[in-house]
Amino acid sequence: MRKRLVAGVDEVGRGPLAGAVVAAAVILTAENWIDGLADSKVLNEKKRNELDKVIKEKALAWSLGRAEVSEIDEINILHASMLAMRRAVEGLSIKPDHLKIDGNRCFCKEDEIEISMEAIIKGDSKIAAISAASIIAKVARDKEMVELDKQYPQYGFACHKGYPTKAHREALKKHGAICEHRRSFKPVRDVLV
Repeated sequence: MRKRLVAGVDEVGRGPLAGAVVAAAVILTAENWIDGLADSKVLNEKKRNELDKVIKEKALAWSLGRAEVSEIDEINILHASMLAMRRAVEGLSIKPDHLKIDGNRCFCKEDEIEISMEAIIKGDSKIAAISAASIIAKVARDKEMVELDKQYPQYGFACHKGYPTKAHREALKKHGAICEHRRSFKPVRDVLV
């Protein structure tokens, strides 16, 4: 009898003023245990990058999903986050039997994707597969923001990763918004008027 496959699901990038929201789904096995997994927010960049490689090597399956800036502006950040998570799950090469999702809500009804699921508050600090998802999603999104910084160095994306820091808000006021800024977010909307 096959062991029950559980995927951890998490997203990163709900709070930034720029860039996509990125989600990941990861299926881990006890046979390939990964030491050091934790919520990506408590790990330094070097440790996240190291774990990102290990997770991708040892996971039974992993997948990234995303929702673009245009989708965030069209359907709002909450729904875009749910869409990114759904895309991550749908991208898995192996269909899991159950999903453990970080947060307080599931991203769709079970009958829509025919997988049982549960939302776990602070799951990224409690469930290894959710921690793994949190890490690979954060590493992927951070890399995108570093690349965006090369195109638009005046905004400092490599430092703040799109979050609404004082430096980012000041750059927005000075240089205006670019296509990667979320127009539905108030600090961006304010510079467009």
